[in-house]
Amino acid sequence: MKMKLKRNDDVVVLTGDYKGKTGKILRVLREKSRVIVEGVAVAKKHMKKSQQYPDGAVVEVERPIHYSNVMLKSKYDAKHGHNA
Repeated sequence: MKMKLKRNDDVVVLTGDYKGKTGKILRVLREKSRVIVEGVAVAKKHMKKSQQYPDGAVVEVERPIHYSNVMLKSKYDAKHGHNA
């Protein structure tokens, strides 16, 4: 199925735990039919010691969500009568 989403598009999450949140697409993972949206599906990841994290760290990273759970913000606003 063809994805009509691309990087830097503003989207609205339609379903799931993050329903109603908006954000910008940071990355499109076409082979897995998923997108990474800024500020949505944030998880904590424990990093072991490295040059970048000399003492180790707990960092927050955005996790991918399925593209069918998001809609372009412009389409969403037009469909639901919001004035942007």
